[in-house]
Amino acid sequence: MGVPAGLSAAIRLKQLCREKDVDLSVCVVEKGAEVGAHIISGNVFEPRALNELLPQWKEEESPITVPVTSDKFWFLTKDRAFSLPSPFSNKGNYVISLSQLVRWMGVKAEELGVEIYPGFAASEILYDANDTVIGIGTNDMGVAKDGSKKENFQRGIELKGRVTLLAEGCRGSLSEQIMKKYNLREKGDAQHQTYALGIKEVWEIDEGKHDPGAVLHTLGWPLDQKTYGGSFLYHMKDRQISIGFVVALNYHNPFLNPYEEFQKFKHHPAIKPLLEGGTVLQYGARTLNEGGFQSIPYPVFPGGAVIGCSAGFLNVPKIKGTHTAMKSGMLAAEATLSVLHEGLNMEKYWDALRSSWIWEELYKSRNFRPAFEYGLIPGLAISALEHYIMKGRAPLMLKHGKPDHEATNAAQFHSPIQYPKPDGVLSFDIPTSLHRSNTNHEHDQPAHLQLRDPKIPELVNLPEYAGPESRYCPARVYEYMPDEKGQLKLQINAQNCLHCKACDIKDPKQNIQWTAPEGGGGPGYSIM
Repeated sequence: MGVPAGLSAAIRLKQLCREKDVDLSVCVVEKGAEVGAHIISGNVFEPRALNELLPQWKEEESPITVPVTSDKFWFLTKDRAFSLPSPFSNKGNYVISLSQLVRWMGVKAEELGVEIYPGFAASEILYDANDTVIGIGTNDMGVAKDGSKKENFQRGIELKGRVTLLAEGCRGSLSEQIMKKYNLREKGDAQHQTYALGIKEVWEIDEGKHDPGAVLHTLGWPLDQKTYGGSFLYHMKDRQISIGFVVALNYHNPFLNPYEEFQKFKHHPAIKPLLEGGTVLQYGARTLNEGGFQSIPYPVFPGGAVIGCSAGFLNVPKIKGTHTAMKSGMLAAEATLSVLHEGLNMEKYWDALRSSWIWEELYKSRNFRPAFEYGLIPGLAISALEHYIMKGRAPLMLKHGKPDHEATNAAQFHSPIQYPKPDGVLSFDIPTSLHRSNTNHEHDQPAHLQLRDPKIPELVNLPEYAGPESRYCPARVYEYMPDEKGQLKLQINAQNCLHCKACDIKDPKQNIQWTAPEGGGGPGYSIM
């Protein structure tokens, strides 16, 4: 799949083929209309893995041109911003658009002979008689909502290979199936994965306010003290800034709306002046793994491996996962060649992971995210102790709390949150934002968002949790609408879907299943 981990694996495998004079067919399947169309991230990029993969990247017109020039960290109250020591150490890193970087990597992969198939969604795993994975199948194109074949019907294709690497990004649907089927979490003695939802806009701002390479992170307002999250604001090139808000999906209050928290945040007196007079160019959202070291599954299965964010290698205190995802893909490629050329097995990938800098980095930062289970102030205190004094050497390992879907409290324990109406200048309604995401799905196709039990929304989610899916989704996919009798019923607007996967994670009864829609649909990001 055309994400940093998948493309890094493909590039590394072709490099090794050249070194060893071996001819292997390497194929990447991408569900977006083009490589990079579904890629969204902050992104302050640490080039460590890229330096190893493509050491000449600086001479090769890569889209990595804006080095970090300043690194600020603020704690926000409603009206003030208090400066804290920045723990992020971004010297030597770059402010980039990850969708642009991935497109460039796609070109590099093709130059080496990698075959890339955009517009094809991997929708099923293929197995042999021994339950070994032998490839993937793409879904049929041209199927109507009622399941009938339209005039443009095209049967899905089977792509078979001796090794299959799953690089689907956070909460990959096939990766989750594989982890359950082969009990990879239990095998790796891993805790459950925990997630956050990131919502982002790219703005063009006034020249006089633009400071290329400036990096800002904030904690605090508008979130309450029990909800983990914060904002990022990065100055890119061409008067563009990347601004976003991240909310951990283990929040308790079912009335919380991450999209509205982001809109509110932009009105803070320390943020508002920067945006005034500017224009929003693009909008998007995606979930990210926050489980870190404790949640890494055993990544090898019969016939392949799970790589990148599908396995969950994000470094939470750094707020970076691209470099670790890329490195995991490179290590998997090296193991793959040893399987195909030397007759070894994919266990080599697991061994290589545990002796790599990924493991060392994630081990040192293992207690940062679970420290915030105790609230914002204790979390800051524990993480500061870990970062500045213990330096990751504390003898204990903190555990994560409940899985995100179980963390949602019943509505009776909370009051509804009244969010201000969007002003159309700094804050916007969802239809306006969706238009900026270039999201497009063929309307007449089977819904890719499936309810395991169609009665749960009306019998459980609405009466017990006040219908939280109408708020945690940043694309208004889920709406409760009155039927002819005036009873509220869940309506699923699947065509709005940003493929963020929040519903697959946060639904209180795990009743929503995200499956791949027809290839080529979804968001169309170019600068995210």
